[in-house]
Amino acid sequence: MRHFNPDPDPERSTGLEPGGGVPPGETPPAESSMPEAGPYESHNPTKGWAKAPLAGILLVVLLVAAGLAAMAVAIAR
Repeated sequence: MRHFNPDPDPERSTGLEPGGGVPPGETPPAESSMPEAGPYESHNPTKGWAKAPLAGILLVVLLVAAGLAAMAVAIAR
């Protein structure tokens, strides 16, 4: 994997004055999109939900729904 320097070389950049300044009315070069911009990741976990957390969330939702239903029945009596 090669590393690319995101900073342009002031000697080869167009529109720059000596010393790296930009003259009025001139736009500095935009930064480039680089594949090495982020940190190196050696472990990429699988995408999606695991079965145990999903089952736990579903259980909590069902318990809350059952409790609300029981409370509605108790109020209706």
